[in-house]
Amino acid sequence: MHVPDGFIDAPVSVAAGVFAAGAVAVSLRGARRELDERTAPLAGLVAAFIFAVQMLNFPVAAGTSGHLMGGALAAILVGPYTAVLCLSVVLLMQGIFFADGGLTALGVNITVMGVVTVVVAYGVFRLLTGLLPRTRRSATASAFVAALVSVPASAAAFTLLYWIGGTTDIPIGKVFTAMVGVHVLIGIGEAVITALTVGAVLAVRPDLVHGVQGTLTAPLKLRVDGELVDAPAPTREPEPEPVTAHRSNRGFLITGLVSAFLLAGFVSFYASASPDGLERVAADQGIDEKVEEHGAADSPLADYGVGDIANARLSGGLAGVIGVSATVVVGTGVFWVVRRRREDERGGPARSDHENV
Repeated sequence: MHVPDGFIDAPVSVAAGVFAAGAVAVSLRGARRELDERTAPLAGLVAAFIFAVQMLNFPVAAGTSGHLMGGALAAILVGPYTAVLCLSVVLLMQGIFFADGGLTALGVNITVMGVVTVVVAYGVFRLLTGLLPRTRRSATASAFVAALVSVPASAAAFTLLYWIGGTTDIPIGKVFTAMVGVHVLIGIGEAVITALTVGAVLAVRPDLVHGVQGTLTAPLKLRVDGELVDAPAPTREPEPEPVTAHRSNRGFLITGLVSAFLLAGFVSFYASASPDGLERVAADQGIDEKVEEHGAADSPLADYGVGDIANARLSGGLAGVIGVSATVVVGTGVFWVVRRRREDERGGPARSDHENV
């Protein structure tokens, strides 16, 4: 659902840009509480993975496709503030280098695809994990529902912006019905991808999943006079945790990065070529009557291909690899800077940083 230039008028685009800038500023501060030695590289990987999976359009109806938005996935894995930054980095890279999503509509896209999806998905996920049993299966199911809800919520947010500042005179009821209807279908695909990814990470490294910290381990119970009661806390001082208890992230990060390269560089060639949900609705309802040429249309990577390479498979694959590489570098750099600011505010490195390398 990358909104191009020309769908939303200038005043609303500017207002959305101001809102998005404020959300990013708040997220930069909030992410300092979420990022540490282990999670800063993970956040860069999440941004790169979302970039890669967004290249994999999947069919949802006749002549219509969808792709992952990633707000739910990022929020659950690395936290809501960091997730907004992840999506902002991805959208910025796509808009500037790949001519995907308008430059004047960048604020609209960050608001709709980044902020709304993250806030809705994380809220639903935390609500469900608080109500359901504290198990990995429940957490995975909660991720499914959170992702499913976040996509039509994003479509509704776009409809609201279009109602306020759309450049064509289209009955808003038709736009709302068409946008939410097709994005419910896209949301199913989003939910499946999110649940599979979160479930896979929970199976091997649950300690890296921000959304389940403190929820998967219930207090020890004892049966007293036929009733279950919480076990008393230990009275002696706990022994220092050995350094070996901290698991290295290198293998996990390498596996994730290789997966992102394979998805963007190879699997993306087999993605659906049908227009996505917004493009289909725009064509059917006339929203695209005043669409403008992208400001980066002359980019050598526009439309996810390398301009000087004639072979479509090689061109698209190389563009995907370049995009993943650039996103992981930029994203990791941003998150490391945010993390260092956290350390500076505390007057030194965070505890156990040297143990988590």
